[in-house]
Amino acid sequence: MLQRFSSGLARCEEITAAALAAAVTCLILTNIAFRAMGSPLYWISELAIYAMIWMTFLIAGAVLKRRQGIAVTLLSEFLPPKGRQLIGVWVDTMVLVFALLLVWLCWRWYQPLALVQAGFDIRAFQGQTFNFIYAENTSTLGVKKFWAWLIVPWFALSLSLHGVANLLQSLNQWRAPTAPTANSPR
Repeated sequence: MLQRFSSGLARCEEITAAALAAAVTCLILTNIAFRAMGSPLYWISELAIYAMIWMTFLIAGAVLKRRQGIAVTLLSEFLPPKGRQLIGVWVDTMVLVFALLLVWLCWRWYQPLALVQAGFDIRAFQGQTFNFIYAENTSTLGVKKFWAWLIVPWFALSLSLHGVANLLQSLNQWRAPTAPTANSPR
């Protein structure tokens, strides 16, 4: 069930990233047209940048779920199947460790419990924590930046889920007996 949920989430991330890629293209073309007419819309450029950032984080989670990231396979190609599987377990473990560390860092960054304790009063929160994450606005959109930055905690949680699913899959494959190949002695 965890595998299906992780795969479904990765598929949703891919679809959303594709929609954002189309949106970025449309936003940039719209801005080119307005600039050519002599009245550029600066907020379109900023919106395109944030859409591109979200697209990148979303597709990165899906790529890591599918294990399609760039890899140097020089060492693993010379190892027997069990050695390759062991390297796969190690890589999945490192991805999960990174994801969990990122979850922890995002928790420290956003400090949701301190915000709740401050009664969602941003000024009181800032005075208690010296954390100004909830106060800063975007340059031209006028939206609080923490909304745009929410993609980082999303990525951390999504990657944690994908990391657990991949690690469990790798551990199951590593423990399972390997079927003899055509070149292996019987």
